[in-house]
Amino acid sequence: MQGKIMLDRTKHYISGEWTASSSDRIVDVINPATELIVARIADGTKQDVERAVRAARKAFPAWSTTSREDRTVRLRRLRSIYERRLEEMAEAISQEMGAPIRLSRTAHAPSGLEEIDACTEILQKFDFEKSVSEGENTDLIVYEPIGVCGLITPWNWPISQVALKVFPALACGCTVVLKPSELAPLSSLLLAEMIDDAGFTAGVFNLVNGRGETVGAAISSHPDVDMVSFTGSTRAGVAVSQSAAPTVKRVTLELGGKSPNILFADCKLEEAVARGIRMCFQNSGQSCNAPTRMLVERSIYDRVTKLAADEVEKIRVGEPTQDGEHIGPVVSQAQFDRVQELLRVGVAEGARVVAGGPGRPDGMDKGFFVRPTVFADVSNTMEIAQTEVFGPVLVIIPFDNEEQAVSIANETPYGLAAYIETADHERGIRVAKRIQAGNVKINGKPRLKSSPFGGFKRSGNGRERGEYGFREYLELKAISGSNAMRDSSRLD
Repeated sequence: MQGKIMLDRTKHYISGEWTASSSDRIVDVINPATELIVARIADGTKQDVERAVRAARKAFPAWSTTSREDRTVRLRRLRSIYERRLEEMAEAISQEMGAPIRLSRTAHAPSGLEEIDACTEILQKFDFEKSVSEGENTDLIVYEPIGVCGLITPWNWPISQVALKVFPALACGCTVVLKPSELAPLSSLLLAEMIDDAGFTAGVFNLVNGRGETVGAAISSHPDVDMVSFTGSTRAGVAVSQSAAPTVKRVTLELGGKSPNILFADCKLEEAVARGIRMCFQNSGQSCNAPTRMLVERSIYDRVTKLAADEVEKIRVGEPTQDGEHIGPVVSQAQFDRVQELLRVGVAEGARVVAGGPGRPDGMDKGFFVRPTVFADVSNTMEIAQTEVFGPVLVIIPFDNEEQAVSIANETPYGLAAYIETADHERGIRVAKRIQAGNVKINGKPRLKSSPFGGFKRSGNGRERGEYGFREYLELKAISGSNAMRDSSRLD
């Protein structure tokens, strides 16, 4: 897919077949590094969604009652196909959203394999039925697949976010209608080919390309869609929730973030700053959980500001096709323009630019490349401290004591992630418990793959990953009666 020719991907995948759209409208897929059209996809319609939902609804009764072993076999077959085509997946992601090829190969593309493995493991051990007793009375508690799931995914981690939804849904016995981002659909189309090759029953997985205001709205409002899982901006998440409300379907949302990274004076300073910069600027800053607000104890503020500026100056910006640790472009012209405007706003607000600033990096006259930027002397009330930039931009904010650090950390509409750097373990835990965020990392400790991912406040609701994400695709039923007992044969 490094391709010099434009790909024609103007068909949807519905009921086990590649089928023409009901409209001849198309969407161009732009390589953000070259600004060239690399593919064209169908601009789907409400009618296309209707066909996909109908196929998913028809397939649900049989798929939802398949055995645990049958689902496991299908997922493992899919994994084998995915692994063989891993390099294709990496190249597709690099081309569609500009991720450097090394990052695509080491992080983006393998995330799909990791999620298949995780879901297969959970499926093997999950207790779909259990008994609860009170005295002589026993009830049977049953987890059942929720039904047809509408999955709407973003462009920033395209296959990771698809995998976090599609694989647990299929493992639970749900059927799926997927709408990937129109900015980065190639990886999802490749996954659809893999699912087709793996022999999943027609209608179990369906993919409809198109825009959020048409295809996304049709999915979220459809009365035969039992659940919508959406990842994207908070603004779009509100629209999904409003669209879904009349049918009272389950809605899970993984939305934006403006995550604090609190550096106390006793932390391992050079290590903490380098780690914070690396996490903030990875994927060109296009991660919802990026630590984009560095909160620094005042006694070390000047030193941290210099260390951060020096560290950012080491970051190279380069072509996605080149091997290396550099960062690539942001995803689109619209995103580039948005980041540039927020950089100008930061300057106008009085923040001090200590690295980067508005404009493209030197020597780059095409592509949506942004200069890695650090603002110092930032107040938490500034727009650049409250708005999710979604680009390679960090703001540094001073604090005087622990209480103020917690207050600043929580003074944001978001609550997705937080980061703490301190040598005092008890303080780390104490502060972590007070921060309003779904995920907190202390001293760079990685989150376990089985731990839940999701946010507080306007960062969304529901959780992904591990058994916590698995349960989002299940309904809970209590069966009462003198003969209520376990019947494990249904899923064994």
